[in-house]
Amino acid sequence: MTKELWPFFCLFACIGLTAHGKDSFKVFLLAGQSNMEGQGVVDLDHPKYYNGGKGILNRVMADPANTKRYAHLKDKDGKWVVRDDAFIRFRNKQGVMAGGVSIGFTGYGSDKSRHHIGPELQIGHVLGDSHKEPILLIKTAWGGKSLFKDFRPPSAGGEVGEYYKKMLAEVKDALASVDEEFPSLKGSKPEWAGFIWFQGWNDMFNKDALAEYEQNLVHLVKDLRKEFKSPKLPVVIGELGNGGPKAGANMLAIRAAQKAAAEHKGFKGNVKFVSTTAFARPKEESPNMGHGHHWFGNAESYFLIGDALGKGMLELLRP
Repeated sequence: MTKELWPFFCLFACIGLTAHGKDSFKVFLLAGQSNMEGQGVVDLDHPKYYNGGKGILNRVMADPANTKRYAHLKDKDGKWVVRDDAFIRFRNKQGVMAGGVSIGFTGYGSDKSRHHIGPELQIGHVLGDSHKEPILLIKTAWGGKSLFKDFRPPSAGGEVGEYYKKMLAEVKDALASVDEEFPSLKGSKPEWAGFIWFQGWNDMFNKDALAEYEQNLVHLVKDLRKEFKSPKLPVVIGELGNGGPKAGANMLAIRAAQKAAAEHKGFKGNVKFVSTTAFARPKEESPNMGHGHHWFGNAESYFLIGDALGKGMLELLRP
């Protein structure tokens, strides 16, 4: 472990996964590229640029068939719920966003502009509903980044990825800023609880990246566990499910590598592969018809992905 991270992560090494009431809070790291940043459209409905609002969150929630599933996202006055027991911290190009789980914690987001969601929204609700103590999601995501180069972990050999380093730097900064950014957590101890990885697109386009993906993902899990002094840290790997079950050879290869990495020796019971292909929606029913790499901006897709990733983590956390 680096000297810089030790003051923050030594806490995790000494604290188990048992509840400690209000004196502690659970920390989950979310990482990946643009689909972890979040591209699900909430309320933009321009007839030309957003396909008239098809597949946006407001439209999905207005469907009577979805009333129960999405009811927790808005309060009785129709305002977006902002949780006071589950929090998110994410740095995008506009700066740091920190607050209770709600819409807007995406690459496009700011305190004054909340028009998108990513998997973090429902991950936060699922995990927040299932813990007695507060939770903090530290989200680290950058578009167009590969595991092969950008997130390359130390034990994979070669030059350590710039965004692997940035990911750790974000964790360090987030933990150092808890008292200031989340006053209700002031004085509480962070308790390392899990890691959720949702990435893969950029590794499809390089034959060496494809060949190494499974092993690089295994290295990533092992290196983060070592860095955080948490040898059995629960890890969820979200499938590169864009477009649904039918896909090209390269995407199928990434999916197979993700599944195989989760089944690596020593990962049984603490690493889980979560399929996402069932959550793809047709472009004709989505706001961004030309963005297949972003699930066509379909909010239902991002909500369901987050739901599955969150529930996958809960399965690992159960005794």
